[in-house]
Amino acid sequence: MSEKLFKSTAIVSMMTFLSRILGFVRDIVIARLFGAGIGADVFFVAFKIPNFLRRLFAEGAFSQAFIPVLAEYRERGDKDLKQLIEATSGTLTVILFAITAIGVIAAPLLIMIFAPGFIENPAKLELAGDLLKITFPYLFFISLTALAGSILNSFGKFAIPAFTPVFLNLSLISSAIWLSPQLEQPVTALAWGVFIGGVVQLLFQIPFLIKIGQLHFPRWGWRNSGVQKILKLMLPAIFGVSVAQINLLLDTLLASFLVTGSISWLYYSDRLVEFPLGVFGIALSTVILPSLSKKHASKSTKEFSHTIDWALRWVFIIATPAAIGLIWLAEPLLLTLFQYGEFSASDAHQASLSLMAYGLGLLPFIFIKVLAPGYYARQDTKTPVKIGIIAMISNMVFNVILMIEYAHVGLALATALSALLNAALLYMGLVKRGVYSPDLGWLKFLLKLLIPNSLLLIGLWWFTPESSIWIEGSVWQRFIMLSSLIAGAIALYFAILPLVGIQIKQLLRPKISIKQ
Repeated sequence: MSEKLFKSTAIVSMMTFLSRILGFVRDIVIARLFGAGIGADVFFVAFKIPNFLRRLFAEGAFSQAFIPVLAEYRERGDKDLKQLIEATSGTLTVILFAITAIGVIAAPLLIMIFAPGFIENPAKLELAGDLLKITFPYLFFISLTALAGSILNSFGKFAIPAFTPVFLNLSLISSAIWLSPQLEQPVTALAWGVFIGGVVQLLFQIPFLIKIGQLHFPRWGWRNSGVQKILKLMLPAIFGVSVAQINLLLDTLLASFLVTGSISWLYYSDRLVEFPLGVFGIALSTVILPSLSKKHASKSTKEFSHTIDWALRWVFIIATPAAIGLIWLAEPLLLTLFQYGEFSASDAHQASLSLMAYGLGLLPFIFIKVLAPGYYARQDTKTPVKIGIIAMISNMVFNVILMIEYAHVGLALATALSALLNAALLYMGLVKRGVYSPDLGWLKFLLKLLIPNSLLLIGLWWFTPESSIWIEGSVWQRFIMLSSLIAGAIALYFAILPLVGIQIKQLLRPKISIKQ
């Protein structure tokens, strides 16, 4: 089972990797054309609001509530499964349409709520409202895309949902390059890119639903028992699964009061953290939730615990060196990827400071992605809610304290600290309830990991050129230096792992990995 989970995770990771690479190309294009000025700040707010709601309702709470119920209904038979999908898709469509209509009408008010710092600048406020009217319908299309993706994931078709975000990046890149020069307000092209990307992502998944025989005609089904169960699980899960997103949105809200550029600096640093988080953390979460749901439905309690343990070991193996790399190479990464055109070296430096702070939270961010499914697979959404509220309140307190002294960097650091608290409470809750019992050998495993990570840090310290060399270097010189550092670091790290006794192949086999 561990080998199957690893293969599924690898597939999702590869598809997500492709999407993230295109995401970087997208951000490079946006940074080059729009920099970190008013237009960029306004677009990032107009995009972040529907994107936040998407992660909150669609990929967050809805998916976590829908997949366990879907697994339960699959056990009952095709007829019950068909009725559940019809009722869920119909009810979701109507609700989403109503929310979207309200969001478009109330766009200026939403900007005032989520970016109150714009109120002092009427031109900035008006432009943000206009862009939000275009981007808000993205929530409608991407939420239905998440529904389709959840069904495909439950049937083991992980590659298609993981590949789907590629189309959003292609749409934004195309709009930025070809549409923006044609418009009076060039940044409006990015908003249309978001809208078009949402439509294309939904259309892309439909043929694959037909192929597995799960494209059913949507029907209003508010009173359907399955829909009610999903709603019951979903409402509290909105807080539990999306605390990190709420914290990031709070960062944007508070950053709107800081100097122009702060929102963009946080955006670009967050994008770099999202790369390992998406390629590995979200991929791992996507794969283990259906697996944990099946194990809970079949009452395989030991296998349930082993699956979480397996995932946590992989988090340490992959995320620890990724966090070291993000923190140490923060400025080289931002200079290499974004410091062109309107995005200055000063912008790259400011964004690198918040990236270092976010990097401290990479491990907790991924732990949350692994630990939260341990609750949702058991249809326990109340516990993550309580933990999420504690983490969110702590983030607010950290924000106020740290922003005063460290501006946008303080906001990023507050997010990392609240994520650490969130992950710790999720972990303790699973252990206390007896849901997760750590397998033997954890102390030995962590001590072994200390050696390759220490040597990795020493290697990066020794070979990383000074900032002036990155700033003065050409595009190709930067990419060659960065690629060489990353490739060398990966080769060094994975060469040392077997020397200290961590055999990757053994972690694919449950019995061996448990004893390690």
